[in-house]
Parts: sequence; C-alpha cells; structure tokens
Amino acid sequence: MWKTMGYGVLWGIGGLTFGLSMRYLGIALGQSISLGTCSAFGTIIPALMEGTNLFKGKGLILTIAVAIALTGIAIIGYAGSLRAKNMPEAERKAAIKDFALGKGLLVALLAGVMSACFSLGLNAGQPIADAAATMGAAGLFITLPATLLVTFGGFLTNASYCLYQNIKNKTITDYIRVPKNILINNLLFCALAGGLWYSQFFGLGVGKSFFKEGTVIMVFSWSILMSLNVTFSNVWGIILKEWKGVGRKTWTILIIGLIILIFSTFVINF
Repeated sequence: MWKTMGYGVLWGIGGLTFGLSMRYLGIALGQSISLGTCSAFGTIIPALMEGTNLFKGKGLILTIAVAIALTGIAIIGYAGSLRAKNMPEAERKAAIKDFALGKGLLVALLAGVMSACFSLGLNAGQPIADAAATMGAAGLFITLPATLLVTFGGFLTNASYCLYQNIKNKTITDYIRVPKNILINNLLFCALAGGLWYSQFFGLGVGKSFFKEGTVIMVFSWSILMSLNVTFSNVWGIILKEWKGVGRKTWTILIIGLIILIFSTFVINF
C-alpha cells in the first residue's frame, strides 16, 4: 500500500511539470513529448521489474511495439519543431503565449519520466487487486483501490506545492476573497476536468479485465492509453489552431506521425 502511494507521490511531480510542458509547447507538442516518454518508461520498466527479456519472445514483441510508438511520437515532435521554426512570431505567440522550445522539451521529458510512476504504482498495487478479486470484487473494479492510492499520493504532492506557493506569494486569503460566482465556476470546472481525466484510468481497468494476465497486450495496455492520449491531444491542438499557418510539409509529417502512433496500438495483434 505504501509503495503504491509512494509512486503516486513521484507521479505528482510529473503532473506539476506536465502542466508547464503544455504552457511552453502547447497542447499538441507538449502532450506528445510528455506522454510519449511516459508511454515508453511506463511500459518497459514494469516489464523489466518482472524479469522480462526485452530481446526475446514476448519481450521482443513488446520492444518493437514501444519502438513504433516512440517513432510516431518523435515524428510528431519533429513536426512541432518545424512549426516553431516556420510560424511567424505573432502567430506563434497568439497560439501559445509562453512558447519556449528548449525549456519546454526539458520540462516535457521530466514530466514524462515522472508520470510513468503512475504505471509503476498500478503495477506495485497488483497484490491489492488480487486480494480484491479473492474477496469477490468484479473484474471491472479490482484495479480501483490501487488507482485510489496512486492518485492520493499525487494529491499530496500537488496540494503541498500549491500551499507552498500560497505561503510564498501570500495568496492563501485568495480562497475566501474571490467572488463566489468565480469560486463556484472554478470548482465546477476543476471537478469536471478531474472526473473526465480519471475516467481514462477506469477505462484502462475495464479494458485490462478482458486480457489474460501475463500476455503482451496486457503489458502494452499502458502504451495504448498514452498513444491515444497523444493522438487526441493533437486533434485538439488542430481544433484550437495551434498548427494554423504551417506549410504542407509540416502537415504531412504530423499526419504520418499520427498514423504510425495509431498503428502501434494494433501492431501486437498483427
């Protein structure tokens, strides 16, 4: 239980830097780099901890699938660098106010490595899931206790950092001075964001309940989740006009990267 929660605390650091990566790189590129790194580390490290040989049998298939996913993410990242290079400064600032490619890439990589601790936390909480199963819990819900512990660890990290910033900037009283309508509005949208965000891990647990324990697809399920996150974050980036004004070459590279990324989620079955 404590190990699962401890990974959640480390994952919380990834959450803090994850927000900064989108601030400096935008939704599309920020999520691509952060979640790509998270996908690789969150898939490979648990497999290594279980003693899987990544260059033989099931391990080799897993390595190939992760490599394809990372290739797609790298291509998307290259498209992002072309966008940064070719977009006029005015349009770049209009789309992403604080755009900073170098700083953003470093923060995004750190966010990805630390965010992978969520997968490690779920892996560490497997005995809890097994215990829930022996007590009669439905297969759809046995991963939820471990998910609760990981997210609680992340809450501790984020709450501590927020309070530190409040004390440092003397802004604790802002919680009671803000107009009631703004406070309620913020609380409702934060709750909605949290509920939607959490649903991905509930969906992950539901999906894994259909896989046999120890299969390659079970191990790769984390990478599938992250790859789809990257895919749809780029769709949102397009909708929010983060790619407005780029040339045909950049669009072509972006689409190729997305196709490869989507292909990586099915390659194990092939």
